[in-house]
Amino acid sequence: MYSQEERKRAIDLYIKYDKCASDVVHELGYPTRSCLCLWYKEYLEEQRTGIVRPTNGWQSKFSPEQKRAAVDHYLEHGRRISRTIRALGYPSKKALSEWIGELAPDMRRQRGGGVQLSEEQKRSAVIDLCSGKGSVKEIAEAYSTRPGALRKWKADLLGKEMKPMSGIPKDPLPDDRDALLSEIETLKAQIYRLKLEKDILEGTAEILKKDPGVDPANLSNKEKAALIDALRNEYPLSLLLSSFKIAKSCYFYQRAALSKPDKHAVHRARVRKIFDGNGGRYGYRRIHAILVRDGDKVSEKVVLRIMKEEDCEVKTKHRRKYNSYQGEVTPAVPNVIERDFDADAPNVKWLTDITEFHIPAGKVYLSPILDCFDGLAVSWTIGTNPDAGLVNDSLDLAASSLSGDEHPLIHSDRGAHYRWPGWIERMDRYGLTRSMSKKGCSPDNAACEGFFGRLKNEMFYGRSWVGVNIDAFMEILDQYISWYNEVRIKMSLGAMSPMEYRRSLGYAA
Repeated sequence: MYSQEERKRAIDLYIKYDKCASDVVHELGYPTRSCLCLWYKEYLEEQRTGIVRPTNGWQSKFSPEQKRAAVDHYLEHGRRISRTIRALGYPSKKALSEWIGELAPDMRRQRGGGVQLSEEQKRSAVIDLCSGKGSVKEIAEAYSTRPGALRKWKADLLGKEMKPMSGIPKDPLPDDRDALLSEIETLKAQIYRLKLEKDILEGTAEILKKDPGVDPANLSNKEKAALIDALRNEYPLSLLLSSFKIAKSCYFYQRAALSKPDKHAVHRARVRKIFDGNGGRYGYRRIHAILVRDGDKVSEKVVLRIMKEEDCEVKTKHRRKYNSYQGEVTPAVPNVIERDFDADAPNVKWLTDITEFHIPAGKVYLSPILDCFDGLAVSWTIGTNPDAGLVNDSLDLAASSLSGDEHPLIHSDRGAHYRWPGWIERMDRYGLTRSMSKKGCSPDNAACEGFFGRLKNEMFYGRSWVGVNIDAFMEILDQYISWYNEVRIKMSLGAMSPMEYRRSLGYAA
């Protein structure tokens, strides 16, 4: 009986290979063609009805909680199946054995009293035995198993009789010592083979940056050629080709391809420079836009591939935002902006809010005022207390940049800072119109929330702030917002920064 994961893997390959059952069976080794066709029909029926059929045709009468309770009792009371069944009154021996294999596969008790080991642990025990790190009894005790089991693992992994590997010299010896030296030769061959397997797995992880447990036969020919080149100084080429199951002609073809100069070497250097120069905040679309703007003809896919190969990954993280709501201090005003964050000119619609930064040295708060026209931060204040002075100062700075005939709408959430008399008095004095989101509805101020998200992803998250004091952090934050206004490009502005966009339209000098 095949598991749900095995069925899904076979069906996915069947669809991927244009419903060629023979290719799927050849690669996986299961199931039969007729069985695969039946699985596919059941898959189509499940997609149509939304009802998933159990793989064994019947549903278990025991709940997941009962299964977990039975397995926990088994583990906590000496790992005896019969003892667990007597204590709980359920299930059968076969069912409990299956539950243990599903929920605790490495904790099953062996007949001799030892704990069942994984295949990786068995391999490590055999390597210790062949390397002469101790006697059979000592190694068996170290792995909590029996000497007979250790010998069986050795026979299963290495074979009872192995021909000496090519490349290991064998000198003629007297006849009376043949039996002893033959055993020594076999052990050398076993150690040599295990060392090769270990080096292949380590090379897969270190050179190709893949999961150490990946099957070398499933690597691409290019990856196999790279690993063979790395191991050729230690192992014969014929042995490596046989281990990776690659033809000699294919290996030399891939090796020649790897030796060719990188046709994207110039682009690779430019991508790395742009990524590092902007603090690791630009994704492939913005980097591609800069390259195109500078006259480089390269596709987005090439830029994306280069960034993956160079490990240029934009760090992201999500955290709960600061909430300034403290109840209904004064009556709220209507939501005038109604999520329309577009403006035809500067200083028509402004947005504001407060966000929190928590670093080891303490908490820092930012209160910006953003222009809906191009996302420019008109003003901002940074402090260690989210009080009325923080928001009032940012409003005073923004209002000082207005001309006499400009009276923008200012939209905020329902935080207490925007409902206290000081804020209301300033709004009336500057002739500004108030607008507020609904209570607890962050999408009503989505454009401002988006600014905070970009700021924290690009500047705050993914970095260690240990040893950075409050003043230094506030300076870094201030520099970022200045860079955001002057340098950071926005795709919605034609790959220009807010200030560059305003200068192109004649709104700024």
